[in-house]
Amino acid sequence: MAREFKRSDRVAQEIKKEIAVILQREVKDPRIGMVTVSDVEVSRDLAYAKVFVTFLFNEDEAQIEQGLIGLEKASPYIRSLLGKAMRLRIVPELRFIYDTSLVEGMRMSNLVTQIVNQDKAKHHEE
Repeated sequence: MAREFKRSDRVAQEIKKEIAVILQREVKDPRIGMVTVSDVEVSRDLAYAKVFVTFLFNEDEAQIEQGLIGLEKASPYIRSLLGKAMRLRIVPELRFIYDTSLVEGMRMSNLVTQIVNQDKAKHHEE
């Protein structure tokens, strides 16, 4: 019987937890601010990891860009702390990517709510 999860999936989940803790407690770059790790994808050989993040200030494009630059600058430090926290032979190279799925989901939810309200108003008039 095959295992339910691949090793890369389990490592990605652990990396997600560790990076979230590291960003909350260790990284003090003011450009980053309040950041949330929404997902991590690890390559099959565990050499690379895409870290998807969202920021508290997700409306301002310039602040998002500065936050990503801050994360890229802090990447070697985060990677070294990750290596100490996790016992891996190879600590993946980290690449931070802004996750737009949360913003898009909220936008779509608002559109659906608007349409439902318009539909109720139409039926209420009749």
